[in-house]
Amino acid sequence: MYDVIVVGARCAGSPTAMLLARMGHRVLVLDRASFPSDTLSTHFMHQSGLARLRKWGLLDRLEASGCPPVTEAVWYYGDLPIRGCPPPVQGVGPAYAPRRIVLDKILVDAAREAGAEIREGFTVRDLIVEDGVVVGVRGRSHGGAEEELRARAVVGADGKRSLVARLMDAPVYNDRPARTVAYYTYWTGLDRGYEVYFGDEQQVAVMPTHDDAHLIVCALPHAEKDRFKADIEGTYHRIIKDTAPGLATEMSESGRQTERFMGTADLPFYYRRPYGAGWALAGDAGYHKDPVTGQGITDAFRDAEVLSEALHKVLEGTGDWDEEMAAYEARRNEESQWLYEFTHQAASLGFSDRMRKAFRVLAYDRAEADSFLGIVAGSTSVLDFFGPEHMAELERRAEDPEDEARVAAAAER
Repeated sequence: MYDVIVVGARCAGSPTAMLLARMGHRVLVLDRASFPSDTLSTHFMHQSGLARLRKWGLLDRLEASGCPPVTEAVWYYGDLPIRGCPPPVQGVGPAYAPRRIVLDKILVDAAREAGAEIREGFTVRDLIVEDGVVVGVRGRSHGGAEEELRARAVVGADGKRSLVARLMDAPVYNDRPARTVAYYTYWTGLDRGYEVYFGDEQQVAVMPTHDDAHLIVCALPHAEKDRFKADIEGTYHRIIKDTAPGLATEMSESGRQTERFMGTADLPFYYRRPYGAGWALAGDAGYHKDPVTGQGITDAFRDAEVLSEALHKVLEGTGDWDEEMAAYEARRNEESQWLYEFTHQAASLGFSDRMRKAFRVLAYDRAEADSFLGIVAGSTSVLDFFGPEHMAELERRAEDPEDEARVAAAAER
């Protein structure tokens, strides 16, 4: 009999198990994969997520893995480069874009070291429900006989197609359809940092990662999914040529594609109620949005920390299940709601006239650029930056004739 069974061992599951095991609980983690294992992910990690990794004593492992730190971001809106570095979060300055084959192994190992039992290559097929309460799972190892495993609670950290959420019919709310389709692959031979290019309803992002490689992802509106899928390679290169011609030239002259294309148009927006009798959800299983702002791993880490604290209280007998789980849901929603809205807007791959004017100021005002980039890093309040007074000031400055020279100089850099 376990205290908690966690279904899924990646960015939400292993940290949840690790933290519970460190608190003294008996935890079992089940995953059909065997680690190290890759997964569909653009794998950018912002400072707010890395701050938790450092708090858990794991950031040094990532730093030692050979993943290059991202100390500056450059967002190109047409000819305007917006250069900046978000304000640090709890002392963490650089960002990272680690391969999931590396990051997930770090997390799985940390959970195992903490005392959690990890069973790789195990597929969960069903939940055990008695008197309306989830009390365990049914499944089997590859090639093995079906087993019943029981626990006081089951956590679904099994992604947006979560079996736990589906079997428990977790209520969905504030949901919206997908807005983009995106494909990516890896390239070596490039001299690039972290760059994002915004074109006419298309986007290109470049992220340095392990093995001197760069992940390059291209996105189009969701309505273009069939065209993109019909010719992934051709469409991918046309987007880069149209949106980032200098990058396209460097890729053709010195770059080498090292892996196959990966991507999807299945990028919905939703919240799920993340708990019921005996079960809870973490990470993408309970909350999902477009990856355009790179929040998935950061959100998974937050869920792991908050949910593990709530479960600890219940298991220790100092908290009521419904009260603690409701508090977990409320905190998740409160901390994510404004970035959820910002991400939904960003996934339109277009900008309002007011935002276009603001970009003119950000192109030459480094402090404003740092603040803007801090929105996705977790160090700038969405409400503060997009507040009416601040946006009105940026608009006024963009229309000031004396600033035209500064904008022109920024475009020439």
